[in-house]
Amino acid sequence: MIHGDANVGNLIRDRSNRALLSDLDGFSIGPREWDLILTALYYERFGWHTAAEYRGLVEAYGFDVMAWSGYPVMRDVRELLMVVWLAEKSMSDESVSAELATRVRALRTGGSRRDWQPL
Repeated sequence: MIHGDANVGNLIRDRSNRALLSDLDGFSIGPREWDLILTALYYERFGWHTAAEYRGLVEAYGFDVMAWSGYPVMRDVRELLMVVWLAEKSMSDESVSAELATRVRALRTGGSRRDWQPL
């Protein structure tokens, strides 16, 4: 079973301070790599996580998805889905138009993703 959108933004703490996953609309059966890709992508491409944070995940989970041969393809698919999601959101929220343009430009040119903003 996978969460479908496993990332630190979808964690909440219970009264005992245990981390719990929220936002379960993507919960399904699938490969573990699908959930692990986001944290790797946020670290490697966007700089939204530090090296220490990423290493902590790898050590706790016991698997480094970035060392997996399928990582580049799945990473690119996840990036594309992030842009498609933002394009859908831009139809009802004009404030995301500049961010959408930044992301589309990066996909078209192979440019850096370091200026992508988390939304």
